[in-house]
Amino acid sequence: MTVDVLRRPVLADRRARVAVAVLFFTNGALFANLLPRYPQIKADLGIGNAAYGLAVAAFPAGAITAGLAAGVLVRRFGSARVAVGGTLLTGVGILAAGLADSVAVFAGALFLAGAMDAFTDVAQNAHGLRVQRRYGRSIINSFHAIWSVGAVTGGSMAAAAIALGVARGPHLLFSAVVFAVAACVALRYCLPGPETEAEPAEETGAEDRAPLPARDPVAGLRTGWVLAALVLIATAGTLVEDAGMSWATLYLADSLHATAALAASGYVALVGAQFVGRIVGDRLVDRFGQRAVARSGALIAAVGMGLALAVPTVPGTVLGFAAAGFGVATLVPAAMHEADELPGLKPGSGLTLVSWLMRLGFLLSPPVVGLVADATSLRVGLLVVPLAGLLVLLCAGVLQPRRR
Repeated sequence: MTVDVLRRPVLADRRARVAVAVLFFTNGALFANLLPRYPQIKADLGIGNAAYGLAVAAFPAGAITAGLAAGVLVRRFGSARVAVGGTLLTGVGILAAGLADSVAVFAGALFLAGAMDAFTDVAQNAHGLRVQRRYGRSIINSFHAIWSVGAVTGGSMAAAAIALGVARGPHLLFSAVVFAVAACVALRYCLPGPETEAEPAEETGAEDRAPLPARDPVAGLRTGWVLAALVLIATAGTLVEDAGMSWATLYLADSLHATAALAASGYVALVGAQFVGRIVGDRLVDRFGQRAVARSGALIAAVGMGLALAVPTVPGTVLGFAAAGFGVATLVPAAMHEADELPGLKPGSGLTLVSWLMRLGFLLSPPVVGLVADATSLRVGLLVVPLAGLLVLLCAGVLQPRRR
């Protein structure tokens, strides 16, 4: 699914781009409204770090359980409808998690929210790539940048609600309703028609194509290796995102004794810097190539967060999370785009597999960090962030170099 035919987008294409941006925004904002509430929920439920880590791992567990069904739903109902439906049900799950009166209910609600978020994630990326093909140039990083704007907005909404003493129930209900309405309005302007659109013969050269060659086992092995490396790159990005989502607020509040409102700034700094990285990401990739951008970002994340953990202060830690967010900004979009272009796979298969498997980072990270935190300290557990940067440095060779 290459984007090598540059053309001027028509009004419907531009409207669809805005609609997809709204879907990414609501997806980022919904869950971010819950994250700064985690310390309160943890305290109200009276659970330790290990139990807390296992409970929040229910979100990625739900995503992994349901993830492979996303492709089937998209083919049957269309990517736009699946994205909006997933958004509505994600809001329901988040509200239930915020009101949970037991660990089981909390984990069950997060499981539901994670499953619905997986549907939304695959569907909105599929529709975004569809719009990208209409544009004939890369715009996928801009959608992920809008997701970061949504996450900053959601985190800021939660921080304000905490500062004003607004209870979790009214706060999360308001969030769910507002973003559900926004998603439903966006649905009206998404692209109509089937998910795969036939290209004209004169543009694709279909009439001159030679028959496909027999399947090459060596090429198949190489495709498998590249796909595995792309999964590791995307997973490294999710590990860093999860560190901000699940642990930044707790680390700042419990280990560094920041106030509740200030503790939320760690996650906000991460997603805010991630937004900046994604805004400039397309231009950087065009100039330097995916490979160089990923390696440079991985180094920034590893060094920035490594220094923050080595010399723990509240300002330094917030800056460390910001460096981590900026460093991994383009990793998930890059892995998804590269996977979508892999030869030897059915259209959309690479995207679905990477989207599904990268959630292992969200599944494994919370309990592992929680267990390490209980055995040593949360500061040691957060070493997962610089380690993720080192993993990207090792795997980035599968990404595209600079085009000459």
